[in-house]
Amino acid sequence: MGSEIYSHKPVMEEEICQLLLTDPDGLYIDGTVGLGGHSSKILGFLKGGKLLGFDQDSDALLYAEKKLSSFKDKFTLIQANFKDAKSLLEERNFLPLTGVLLDLGVSSLQLDNPLKGFSFKNDGPLDMRFSQKNPLTAAIIINRWPEEQICQILAEYGEEIRARKIAKQIVHERKIKPIETTGSLAAIISRVAPHGKIHPATRSFMALRIAVNGELDNIDPGIRGCFSCLKTGGRIAILTFHSLEDRIVKNLFQSLVSEGKARFIGEKQARPSDEEIQNNPRARSARLRVMEKTNEN
Repeated sequence: MGSEIYSHKPVMEEEICQLLLTDPDGLYIDGTVGLGGHSSKILGFLKGGKLLGFDQDSDALLYAEKKLSSFKDKFTLIQANFKDAKSLLEERNFLPLTGVLLDLGVSSLQLDNPLKGFSFKNDGPLDMRFSQKNPLTAAIIINRWPEEQICQILAEYGEEIRARKIAKQIVHERKIKPIETTGSLAAIISRVAPHGKIHPATRSFMALRIAVNGELDNIDPGIRGCFSCLKTGGRIAILTFHSLEDRIVKNLFQSLVSEGKARFIGEKQARPSDEEIQNNPRARSARLRVMEKTNEN
């Protein structure tokens, strides 16, 4: 599995390099390092510059550390959530920033490792945590939370039209025995939601992952914190993979631009090429937004 994960190609890397990287001697952060694919491209561009990378997943950081080892003293990796970037950057005096990258997608390490419980393709524990420091797991939500709360998560975060029916079935099944694995949860959902173009559990699993990790709550404060650390002319690039997170990013970008604090770079919303989608199906839902800070106010 290691070599397969290690060779996974980062999404829209050429577009990101073209739009984000402006100064080879600047300070950059990768707020979601994952397996180090985008960080590797940034470091390859740098001369006197430095990179600071964050990720909540300690396993991902181990992979990234190995992948980036040839760049030696040009980077530092930290186990942290990008929403805390501002305080971490100030603490290390890693300011002002030239560029910020946030890839809000789930890494292939998380999707492909059954033990992390993100996917129903291989049976594993109902975990779904980016960080093992997080006390909340998908199993806790599924087995302990009220039916109405589960329904709300599936409807709001997964935009699942059968949320009520699925939540009711989950509560019925957990009374018989605890729901402890991804396979058992997927089977329960499949019993009440018919198969279509995508597996019937797809939206529910995404919703649970978002709830477990507080993903949507982190986006606005994380971007604002990073943006405040940019120098004038510094840029921030955000990759999103579903409509809920992209809406938050789009609205925040538009707000900063309308306030005269930033300007859009490239298209307001760039998408991967047909060729990239063909070579990497996981890129198909990706959206890239880039803006540049225009003043310090």
